[in-house]
Amino acid sequence: MAITTELTETRRSFFAWITGLATSLIGLGLAVPFTGYVIAPALKRRESSWATVGTIDRLRTSEPTELDYAGTVRDGWRTVTAKKAIWAVKQPTGAVVVFSPICPHLGCGFRWDSVERAFKCPCHGSVYDVTGKVVAGPAPRSLDILPSKVEQGNLLVMYKEFKSGLDHPVEL
Repeated sequence: MAITTELTETRRSFFAWITGLATSLIGLGLAVPFTGYVIAPALKRRESSWATVGTIDRLRTSEPTELDYAGTVRDGWRTVTAKKAIWAVKQPTGAVVVFSPICPHLGCGFRWDSVERAFKCPCHGSVYDVTGKVVAGPAPRSLDILPSKVEQGNLLVMYKEFKSGLDHPVEL
């Protein structure tokens, strides 16, 4: 009888171990895709879309114009309407350059001084010319240029944010 009981215990232990292993494999097989489904949106980069900011006939050649950007930004599961001010400059060639409204030095907002014909940051005195190049101050790089295009007379812009304080643009 002792041998039968020992065999029964061994068999029960073996089946318990196999059942535990099978349950663990099934659980792991379900947990991996579920975790990916839950976490993946948080790891995705923000997606911006093209937004119309106005017509190009509003822009005067070599004269910066502050325009309002209102675009949709998808961040994970959230969809938010972002409202920002941007600077657009129509070049003598007719092309349009659009600058981010954030100073690359420490992330302050800057303004256009039409008397001195320069962009000026009030935080630390950085000054940029009409092309966005640094003229004075501690700014490590030129103003950041936003992707833009002209379609049927409308200026479309894709808003992006860049890391401040670096000598080259790094998108956030």
